[in-house]
Amino acid sequence: MHGEYKVPGGKLVVVDLEVVDGSIQEFRLAGDFFLEPDDALPLIDQAVSGLPATTDAAGIAAAVRGALPEDAVLLGFTPESVGVAVRRALSRASTWQEYDWEIVHEGPISPNEHLALDQVLTEEVGAGRRGPTLRIWEWDQPAVVIGSFQSLKNEVDPAGAEKYGVQVVRRISGGGAMFMDAGAIISYSLYVPTDLVQGMTFADSYAYLDEWVIEALKSLGIEAYYQPLNDITSTKGKIGGAAQKRLGTGALLHHATMSYDMDGQKMVEVLRIGREKMSDKGTTSAAKRVDPLRSQTGLTRAEIIDRLIGTFTKLYGAHEGHVTEAERARAQELVRTKFDTREWLERVP
Repeated sequence: MHGEYKVPGGKLVVVDLEVVDGSIQEFRLAGDFFLEPDDALPLIDQAVSGLPATTDAAGIAAAVRGALPEDAVLLGFTPESVGVAVRRALSRASTWQEYDWEIVHEGPISPNEHLALDQVLTEEVGAGRRGPTLRIWEWDQPAVVIGSFQSLKNEVDPAGAEKYGVQVVRRISGGGAMFMDAGAIISYSLYVPTDLVQGMTFADSYAYLDEWVIEALKSLGIEAYYQPLNDITSTKGKIGGAAQKRLGTGALLHHATMSYDMDGQKMVEVLRIGREKMSDKGTTSAAKRVDPLRSQTGLTRAEIIDRLIGTFTKLYGAHEGHVTEAERARAQELVRTKFDTREWLERVP
């Protein structure tokens, strides 16, 4: 069995092993990481060999850590990443490069249609009718997108939303509210088979699925990194956040929103939670807490999107795609029957 795990912000961990009578045998660790002293590598191999094949990632990491000499130095990987790689091998997880990726970047549609497409395209990947897909959002009207489990009245100030003509909508994934002013953010969705994140915890999968974004931002001169659980950030401030939904059909939705050119004052007038977060962190200005991509790069939104698409394509290979007429029709029907209804919006009053 073979497993690979690219450590977010680190190196590639590769494992090969066999399972004999329920235990891991002939284990070999490799990768482009750094490890000192040299003789620590066979010690890791010996520690994992013989473990029950049911051992979870934390148990594997503990065995690796216990086998390392006190002066061992691990650069670009950790005992935990070895545990993830082993679990991926045992669960026969897939890799990015195994798929024929499609990138969809089409014209603006309503916020609710974006949310409906997220459900439809994830279902299509799960059913095997669509390959894994990256979709970049475009819209031309302001909106607040609240998480599936958030309270509408606790998150949104209706007076502020009315003042600025902001539509309030609810998505199928959890997480916090997104303030989406027209042309002021960059949002994308990934629709992927769950096999891609087999062997990972939910927390591990967030950083893993956004590693390409971190690389793209670094190529633009941004000192970007991932802050668990779901924040894309930099040394100058938070850039954005991600959310996930697993539909139980063999596919998951992972989407993220990054600020390009935010209006912090407008955001805190519309979002109640924005005021709480400012107070909690001793911050009086939203602009100081969320640092937009425009201020860090001086580039247009379109130029940044081009870099994101270019980085994804370089890393994983991809071709231009589109939403089919049937998929769009299903999404529009879902807007009518679900996403644009008071029952859905107020499911958590």
